Amino acid sequence: MSLPDLLPITPFTSPVSGEVRPPGSKSLTNRALLLAALCPRPVQLSGALFSDDTRLMAAALGRLGFKVEADESAATITVSGQDAAFGPAETDLFVGLAGTAARFLTALCAAAPRGTHRLDGVPQMRRRPMQPLIAALRQLGADIRCTGEEGFLPVEIHSRGLKGGRVTLDASESSQLLSALLMVAPLARGPVEIALTGTVRRPFVDMTAALLGEFGQPAPTWVSPELIVVSPQRNFTVAADPYPIEPDATAASYFLALPLVTRGALELPGLHGPGSGLQGDTRFIGVLQEAGLDVTATGGAVRAAFSGGRKRGVQRDFSGFSDTFLTLAAIAPLLEGSTRISGIAHTRKQETDRVAGMARELRRLGQEIEETEDSLTIHPRPLRAGETVDTHGDHRFAMSLGILGCHNLHGDGRPWLTVRDPACCAKTFPDFFSVLETLRTRSSAHR
Repeated sequence: MSLPDLLPITPFTSPVSGEVRPPGSKSLTNRALLLAALCPRPVQLSGALFSDDTRLMAAALGRLGFKVEADESAATITVSGQDAAFGPAETDLFVGLAGTAARFLTALCAAAPRGTHRLDGVPQMRRRPMQPLIAALRQLGADIRCTGEEGFLPVEIHSRGLKGGRVTLDASESSQLLSALLMVAPLARGPVEIALTGTVRRPFVDMTAALLGEFGQPAPTWVSPELIVVSPQRNFTVAADPYPIEPDATAASYFLALPLVTRGALELPGLHGPGSGLQGDTRFIGVLQEAGLDVTATGGAVRAAFSGGRKRGVQRDFSGFSDTFLTLAAIAPLLEGSTRISGIAHTRKQETDRVAGMARELRRLGQEIEETEDSLTIHPRPLRAGETVDTHGDHRFAMSLGILGCHNLHGDGRPWLTVRDPACCAKTFPDFFSVLETLRTRSSAHR
């Protein structure tokens, strides 16, 4: 589906019905790609996500000498040729705006036995936090040279492996910094002790630890909340082949919220409920239940429904699953009472300043907003029609505000909200607006 620069969102005139299978998890796909590259034999990933971020990661592995074969129609990626990896003496790797690719590849190249590897991204990626990871890798013996501003991309890495030892790491700005270090620490020549400073958001770190276990590594040992020990290398080996990638819990958040906007019920096959699976973002389901959504989770699907009643404002700390906060913020104008979202200061340094950006767009739509460094409080006011909201080049703005646009504000199906640059959702969910439109037309047909 080719998307225009300005996309008016057509509201649902009937309650949503049917099912949506979210794409594979970006976080799991990029982690599994790196870990597959560390295995001694070919590894196939099934249910993999194909998006800007994962394509950048796969392309970079290819440039490093791995053989990466993708079948988008089957949603599989096979990584092989590990014995020929890092054969090129010099490589240039482009990571776009993919934070996972930037951090994971920096760690991988630092742990590599040889080669000179240069990493760079778009100007926006050059402003995203890298310094704590670079500093920690240097403490392990890595030769990393920042060729622009110190602590940021672009970098040039002269690979010679990692020696092990004790490092300090501040992962408060992004848990990806710690995840990157944990995945390559088993390659070091001795044990790695990671002394943590600042606040660490555990869900994505726990995901990384669980994934390491599924690729043959002992779980990192949390000696205390401030100290992690990673044992020396064991051979990486995958528990299942093909290795299944879970549906993306963050991408699912938009469709889980949709029944609160349109009424009706939606089934999401393959999605895990809270407390199961590898993804901490499934905790968002509990937030939506607090808002009034009826959720049923079975072993193979999650069903979200809303047939009427109160839709309540929510007060919640999102520090452990912050990728979903924009979804709640976008639908907050439709809830009764104020919604307060806290624990989100670190999202000011993601694809864009997500806190300020969402405050700006909701004010554009007539909402009363209180903004602090770490929180947003949304006081619902009548929605203002005829506005064009900006995505700020951020996929999560496009998708969350697209869900709000599904609200039948005028009562007759007329679009009232337009999304600028909807194609930015290609970063993690290229078909999002096509899936949303298919749902709308099918729901109307079932009236």
